[in-house]
Amino acid sequence: MTLADGVWQQIFSFDNYGELLALVRNSLVAGAALGLVGGLAGVFVIMRDLPFAVHGISELSFAGASAALLLGVNIVAGSIVGSLLAAGVIGVLGARARDRNSVIGIIMPFGLGLGVLFLALYKGRAANKFGLLTGQIVAVDTPQMTWLLGTSAVVLLALTIMWRPLTFASADPDVAEARGVPVRALSFAFMIVLGLAVALSVQIVGALLVLSLLVTPAAAAARITASPILLPVLSVLFAVASIEGGILLALGSSIPISPYVTTISFTIYATCRLAGTHRTRRWGAGRTVAQPA
Repeated sequence: MTLADGVWQQIFSFDNYGELLALVRNSLVAGAALGLVGGLAGVFVIMRDLPFAVHGISELSFAGASAALLLGVNIVAGSIVGSLLAAGVIGVLGARARDRNSVIGIIMPFGLGLGVLFLALYKGRAANKFGLLTGQIVAVDTPQMTWLLGTSAVVLLALTIMWRPLTFASADPDVAEARGVPVRALSFAFMIVLGLAVALSVQIVGALLVLSLLVTPAAAAARITASPILLPVLSVLFAVASIEGGILLALGSSIPISPYVTTISFTIYATCRLAGTHRTRRWGAGRTVAQPA
């Protein structure tokens, strides 16, 4: 076997794939829930320019999960606590974009440092440490599934309730505030919801690459449509395709799930960007020709 064959075998190996598929049944269900949550929350992440906040929250979510791993308690619960702390701090102290970015820049290294400390103190399996950073696909047991699905339901319910006013406040906050929309309260509430969504995503793709679920799918959808209906639908479809495709591909290899999820997500974005650019040029050329000389 050549070196290339050995590398390919590590990346894609479908030996005993049917037997392995039964091991990730929970992960596939959890992945579908995360795709739905990430796709919908991602729409507002893009509208409100919050990708940096997602990354900042994920670092403290990683710290919370690492602390839970060290203490031997529920990792999902630890991740949620860390995310909510970060989201609350950003929501309270970061009302303006400049202040928000400064707060996030302070929280990120602090959370990462705490997480590294807790993992250094943890003497258990190295795979558990690595999985918090890069994701894992066979570690979703029944208790974790209950936490994941329950938290997903809370996030979806919150997004359903605040969808219309939050869309208005995100598109034009000044006009929304003038018409009586509680812009500041909605902003804080969405940060909390975003914190929950980040905590869920960390469980599958890891803290380092959570942006691939909460930013890239929505950004891809925004390249090809501005429809308030089609945008969230496509964002969810792209997120679900990324996470489920990543799980199914990673199952047949010895490589963590995150490279597969991020590659699929990036490929979708690149395709949408090319399609959007082509459409803009074509329509632009059409309008130019239609104009009188």
